Amino acid sequence: MTVREARTIILLVDGSTSVILHEGMVLKRLGYTVNTARNAEDALFMMENTPISIVLTDISLPAMNGVAFIKQIKNSDRLKATPVVVLTSNDDPGTRDVCMRMGCAGFLIRPIEPDALYRALQAVSESKPRGHIRLSTSINVIVGDGTEMGGAARTEQATAISEGGLFVKTHYPQPRHALTPLRIFISDREIRARAVVLYTYDSGSGPLQDPGMGMKFVEIADADRELIRAFIREQVAGGTTAREAGGGS
Repeated sequence: MTVREARTIILLVDGSTSVILHEGMVLKRLGYTVNTARNAEDALFMMENTPISIVLTDISLPAMNGVAFIKQIKNSDRLKATPVVVLTSNDDPGTRDVCMRMGCAGFLIRPIEPDALYRALQAVSESKPRGHIRLSTSINVIVGDGTEMGGAARTEQATAISEGGLFVKTHYPQPRHALTPLRIFISDREIRARAVVLYTYDSGSGPLQDPGMGMKFVEIADADRELIRAFIREQVAGGTTAREAGGGS
């Protein structure tokens, strides 16, 4: 699950039980709070009674279809400000045009990689959207290399990681802007990188109240960055079937 500073509630609307289970799981692992509805009528009732940050809906819905559902949202003074993102297997350009002209914030085609879905939702929900999934985790990291410039080597825990950097939980953070060697251990592999400290937190501050430092990779091999990307992808989408990943009602 990603580290998020504010709760974003997504209403996932789809007529397929397998899609609801798969996509709901992925969204939760991305750090979102997820409500679900199997049809447009239930979704509209939920929106009238529950705060919703984003509606993520298919076009092919039982009874009222997705286009009619979106029209109801956009014609409601109370609901029209809620962003709607379409996630569907229907790649018809005419349908996309209709949805976008009605005011949808995005039109995504299944199957979709978790990082592409994350970027689309970040663009809708955040004033400063992240470009990469930030995964909550617990992995060993050796900070420093024992040299005068690199600092004393010590083993710490990374509690969040993305392909762009990580958060190291520690009571002894490096100063801001310090360039620090790292050895990161993922899936029996050792990744060597250099990272710069962007910010530090004392105990009791920060999103998870953990002391530590947020670091951005400035030197890392392409193969090692891809290893981190694959690790995150497996943690977010692992355990799903091809049918679920492809969608379908």
